[in-house]
Amino acid sequence: MEAKPRDYTGEAVTVTFDSVRCIHAQECIKGLPGVFNLDARPWIQPDAAGAGELIEVVERCPSGALTYRRADGGPEETPPSGASITQVPDGPLYVRGDFEFTKVNGETVRTTRAALCRCGQSKNKPFCDNTHFAVAFEGP
Repeated sequence: MEAKPRDYTGEAVTVTFDSVRCIHAQECIKGLPGVFNLDARPWIQPDAAGAGELIEVVERCPSGALTYRRADGGPEETPPSGASITQVPDGPLYVRGDFEFTKVNGETVRTTRAALCRCGQSKNKPFCDNTHFAVAFEGP
């Protein structure tokens, strides 16, 4: 059974974490260790930082595993104008834009950020699940 995304609700912002999409880039932990702390329970504490700072770090998540909803009336995440694709050496493709993907099981996912599998071995296609490390993928 696939894990469902989990909400972490703060006064101004609710952060949603989708563990299936997480590739452990650690942008969250490096960016706000007081909010994203693997040793704490719950591990995400949205009120430990200001809304603007929290949102800026959530939007750094390259896989889209972290998203947010505002409760304070502030603006929601908007896709960048145009699309961008960044190739990670021997790893996934990071995409940013306004995308809709259809998974192998037929589920449609709409997102503004994703890490797409390039090695062909992910069990969560089209998304990366870090299998490229286990198969020693070397990209061109």
